[in-house]
Amino acid sequence: MSVRLEPFRWWHIDQVLPIEADLFGAEQWSPAMFWNELASGHYYRVAVGEDGRVLGYAGLAGAPPDEVWVQNIAVRRDAQRRGVGRVLLEELLAEAARRGVRSMLLEVAVDNAAAQRLYATYGFEPIGVRRGYYQPSNTDALVMQRVAEPTGDGPHDHG
Repeated sequence: MSVRLEPFRWWHIDQVLPIEADLFGAEQWSPAMFWNELASGHYYRVAVGEDGRVLGYAGLAGAPPDEVWVQNIAVRRDAQRRGVGRVLLEELLAEAARRGVRSMLLEVAVDNAAAQRLYATYGFEPIGVRRGYYQPSNTDALVMQRVAEPTGDGPHDHG
């Protein structure tokens, strides 16, 4: 599947909202939440298909170089299992590396085994559980972390 990554802009919100509603139901993000993320200058990308439609999106927020949080990664159902989520995750990992981030964290629903497997293949490991994190379903979130290897070129790295 051919995918092009673009900066997530305000005009993408209308295409993202149906994906949110389909995937997350009552726990979907509101338009205001997306506007806030974009206005805050967080790093967001959309994956766009050959037809120009948004296939998925992902965001990163935090305080480099110490840590960043994957805010969301979502892929439209009819584009899932075609590598779109992997492309988005790889873009977030690349941005974290460009920023010199040491730690990336994310939350994923405890019942989302497919996403957990994807994250694990990129070095994310479970570090905790947030009980009842997702509301209103009261679903627990597994917290996963990926710690970057020291590069050996920083002031405190001794190779």
